[in-house]
Amino acid sequence: MARKVIKGILIGLALFFFLLPIYWIVATSFKQWPDIFAIPPKFIFQSTALHYKALFNLNLEEMAKFGQAGKSLFPPRFINSIVIAGVSTLLSVALGTFSAYAFSRFKVKGEGDLLFFILSTRMLPPIVVGIPFFVLYRALHLIDTHVGLILIYMTFNLSFAVWLMKGFIDEIPKEFEEAAMVDGYTRWEAFLKVILPQALSGIAATAVFCLITAWNEFFFALILTSERARTAPPSIAAVQGTSGINWGQIAAGVTVFLIPVVVFTFLVRKYLARGLTFGVIKR
Repeated sequence: MARKVIKGILIGLALFFFLLPIYWIVATSFKQWPDIFAIPPKFIFQSTALHYKALFNLNLEEMAKFGQAGKSLFPPRFINSIVIAGVSTLLSVALGTFSAYAFSRFKVKGEGDLLFFILSTRMLPPIVVGIPFFVLYRALHLIDTHVGLILIYMTFNLSFAVWLMKGFIDEIPKEFEEAAMVDGYTRWEAFLKVILPQALSGIAATAVFCLITAWNEFFFALILTSERARTAPPSIAAVQGTSGINWGQIAAGVTVFLIPVVVFTFLVRKYLARGLTFGVIKR
């Protein structure tokens, strides 16, 4: 009994520790200006939607009274984030699944070296390759383009997708597709109709991790874009009012920015739960 109580207390403390920052961001997005800077902090306050209205340019006149400088650029850049992160995730998972299947089912010469090389691209901190990518993109006229960001996000996520999906496909018995091919299926048909359905949980888990990485990426979105293709993270960080940093609107932007990833993770939760535990029990 005492063990269960201690376990419950520890879980409660962990939840409090991890959820408090999220609560504070959401609460700040609904606080009025004086309450944001109140000392001691206010946990009970009169809520307002003023910061969300400013975020989506719904009440600029009212925001001007509180030092909001110009229109918010969040809406188009939020759409950029959805398009760029979504397409790069789709490409990363698709190419990673095909590559992982090849490594899992065929004898590839130098497989260990190739897999290590693929993984090594993930080891590079973005700041190390920032200048080379900037020079390359400027020569290819990819600066401030959606295609440019999609390609670089796909490149960094692909190594992760290959390694993760290879582990999932390795756990699917080869006998399944061999039996399908004996029944007259081609290799491609066996992959689509036998392997792919079995690997859905792994695909869901890989997609969630790739989406989170692309969705939160800040550095490349900052140095490789300016206006047309800039995503939400640099835009949220750059919110300013005439009197300084607009914390209420930043909190509103972060709250809205959290929603798509949370919704996507919720939608694939039944696959995700199985994907994260896939292969724990060996045959």
